[in-house]
Amino acid sequence: MAHWKKTALAAGLVMLALSAGAADKREVKPDLETGRQINGVCAACHGALGAGGKKGEYPRLAGLSMGYIMEQLFKFKARKRVNLPMFPYTLERELSDEDIVHISAYLASIKLDTTMPIFKDSDDALTRLQAVDKVFNVPRAEGDADAGAKLYKTECQSCHGKKGEGKKGTPMLSGQYTQYLNRQIGKFIAGERLHDEDLKDWKKDVLNQLKPEEIRDILAYVSTLGD
Repeated sequence: MAHWKKTALAAGLVMLALSAGAADKREVKPDLETGRQINGVCAACHGALGAGGKKGEYPRLAGLSMGYIMEQLFKFKARKRVNLPMFPYTLERELSDEDIVHISAYLASIKLDTTMPIFKDSDDALTRLQAVDKVFNVPRAEGDADAGAKLYKTECQSCHGKKGEGKKGTPMLSGQYTQYLNRQIGKFIAGERLHDEDLKDWKKDVLNQLKPEEIRDILAYVSTLGD
């Protein structure tokens, strides 16, 4: 079973500037139950518990910070982040600004189980199979994890945290699918997404300065971090 964790953001009020650019700001109290209901739509791709696709075709959303999820949804909504499958789901009639607060709070509150469950002798095979299927696991990626650890410390840690836990405005890398991370890195390198929005020339971004084998080693190290 997934567990909900209360955070300061989820328990408090969010000052929401309407995406249409209105001057007024609205106080919205995150509602986890409303978010859970909205997640019924998201679950078709990202899973009922926000675990994403096991092969990394869809990212893990569970446990990402509420602020980061909100920011990405607003970018999809404003077409500042290009992702065709997300466009219809972020139209105003499908996902209001207030709903973005609720779904972001809900996804941020989910804690995925990463250890195998303890079964009772009376649990049948189907019960065991369904429980094991919910255990979240990211396969270890190929590469030199020790070399990757050193590179991560110098190139990534200041923004993404010592253990890949993420910081304000930057996503959690720990527990994210390696295939998904590698795909997004490719978009950053090609300038299709902005990795450092404060950098005027995306070609000078740190990711563009790294060799492919260095990126591979960093991802190998990140895949060892778990939750």
